[in-house]
Amino acid sequence: MSSSEFSRGWKPLFSGVIGVATGASPIPFNVLPIVLGPIHLAMGWSFVQISIGITIYGIIGAFLAPAVGALADKYGVKPVATASLTGFGIAFSLLYFTPDNIFGFYAIWALIGILGIGSTPVTWSRTINMWFYRNRGLALGILLLGTSIAGLIVPQIANRVLEAFDWRMVFPVLALLPLLIGLPLALALFRDPQPEERPAEIRSQDGNLTGIGLGQAIRGYRFWILFLSVVLIALAYGGAHIHMVQMVQMHGLTAGEAAIVMSIVASGIFAGRIIVGLLFDKFWAPGVAFPVLVMPVIACWLLIGTDTSQALIFGAAFLLGFAAGAESDVISYLASRYFGMVAYGRIYGFLYLPFGVFSSVSPVLYGLTRDTTGNYDLMLMVAMGLFALGGLLLLTLGRYPDWAVQKES
Repeated sequence: MSSSEFSRGWKPLFSGVIGVATGASPIPFNVLPIVLGPIHLAMGWSFVQISIGITIYGIIGAFLAPAVGALADKYGVKPVATASLTGFGIAFSLLYFTPDNIFGFYAIWALIGILGIGSTPVTWSRTINMWFYRNRGLALGILLLGTSIAGLIVPQIANRVLEAFDWRMVFPVLALLPLLIGLPLALALFRDPQPEERPAEIRSQDGNLTGIGLGQAIRGYRFWILFLSVVLIALAYGGAHIHMVQMVQMHGLTAGEAAIVMSIVASGIFAGRIIVGLLFDKFWAPGVAFPVLVMPVIACWLLIGTDTSQALIFGAAFLLGFAAGAESDVISYLASRYFGMVAYGRIYGFLYLPFGVFSSVSPVLYGLTRDTTGNYDLMLMVAMGLFALGGLLLLTLGRYPDWAVQKES
């Protein structure tokens, strides 16, 4: 392992981890599972109706991701990410004022999507990819540990606030994380590298970044293979995460035990980030990703029905989390390896689009299955096929382009 990359880039990496943890990617998805049931009881809205809120947030954010990535390419990550952290914190706190009219609930989620997308890995990962090359897989894995940190802490905070107050108070309390922790650290420590600080492998002799533009990327088959794989995995996983608490309670677990399950999912994501990131630096990444992304097939099978033991439910939660950790690494790592860094923000933004959209559509499908059949079994069976096919597609990507050779030619 090269220590020089970490000695140069540890401050941006550390502040980026906290930025990811307190941003709009993990916090909504770790709060909603805790408050889904209480909102249903208090407001009388169905699980589908409530899930549509985060669907609106995700779809709006996803369609804005390419534009936000372009802004990061042009102006740098720091101004985009810090402004978005501020906007996300303010908008998320407004859910305290959720009106009886569900369309007001949806409007607040739309605002969260508009203001929060720049606080997601779409921005932070660009800077980390420019500080690291030889240890890029590990560095990205560490960066995306922010979602694991949020997954371990946010459900516990939400559950405590829910017990002490009510579901409304959960939102302004959690909004303090980006405003009082993520934002100050990013302002103090986060920055893009100067041209001479970039790894030699990603810059030409004049210091410019190497790679291809968005137009060339989307004309190649690799972009669409990645795009379709992201669609399938996101559609399978997004709703499983949001409905996990409800799902395991149907197996007889208490609300407290269900919160532990969410922490186990986060632990799996944590392990997936580090282990898969290390393996990406040593082996061909699609070959690593395929077996990892097939793990949730076992998890879904275990969650079907209502007679699975608590130990097996905990195991299923870990497998789902481990694969989710790998999936986020896959998008950012493979985008940088197959397309280079010259237009990384734009390209990753377009690959984040299906992740955002279908992760947001997925909870509605899980909720619809629950509302119409009384359980989640049908959607879990569909998810098994989606996970398997999404992992299999990555094996068709072929070798990485050699940017070091291409920049000399």
